[in-house]
Amino acid sequence: MKGILGRKIGMTQVFTESGKLIPVTVVEVEPNVVTQIKTKENDGYEAIQLGFDTKREKLATKASAGHTAKANTTPKRFFREIKGVDINDYTVGQEIKADIFTAGEVVDVTGTSKGKGFQGVIKRHGQSRGPMGHGSQYHRSPGSMGTMRPMRVFKGKNLPGHMGNVTVTIQNLEIVSVDLENNVILVKGNIPGPKKGLVVIKSATKNPEKVNEVEPLINYGETPVVHASEVVESEEPAEEATVEETSTEEN
Repeated sequence: MKGILGRKIGMTQVFTESGKLIPVTVVEVEPNVVTQIKTKENDGYEAIQLGFDTKREKLATKASAGHTAKANTTPKRFFREIKGVDINDYTVGQEIKADIFTAGEVVDVTGTSKGKGFQGVIKRHGQSRGPMGHGSQYHRSPGSMGTMRPMRVFKGKNLPGHMGNVTVTIQNLEIVSVDLENNVILVKGNIPGPKKGLVVIKSATKNPEKVNEVEPLINYGETPVVHASEVVESEEPAEEATVEETSTEEN
């Protein structure tokens, strides 16, 4: 198990050399710092704590600044734990970069879904509406609250309320490309959360060691190099412009 914290930038598309279009989500992953290592002796479980997104010292609390100072790093905005890792492979203050993953790996991505505000049962839970005639008196209401006995609403009843803004994990997504120079990971398909939202990329729980074959992508930033041996000179002579001569007769 391994993981890294990142920030969702948005979606775009890339093309393989065979011409296949792949929709991808761009995730910016600045170098994460291991701020704490938790052991069974001290904490009862094994995990590493990662810090992500540097912020100014004046915005950090004394507790947060003191915590990151132990790792010899600047204050961080986000802290998350990654469980199931071999803590012997990590040290406090170690940087984790985008190259922890490779193209073709299958991962799980966790984020906070977009908030939709207060919504009714039709949009929130997909329930059906009643007849829209004037005499119906039942259009978009929640419906029955339950049985007559016991006279109470059972837990878990689908009712109107706050929709979205919950932790969502999408499993078995494929990493299309890893750009270490720009600290970017391209994930195939969509991932939860709004733009600039925090996401956690971890090894897939169901397929932790699965790696798919990835076709090479077209890199439009590279300028093709043409060698002198590839230049073929034309042997055909250039066409000469012909000028028509006109003679004038003197009277």
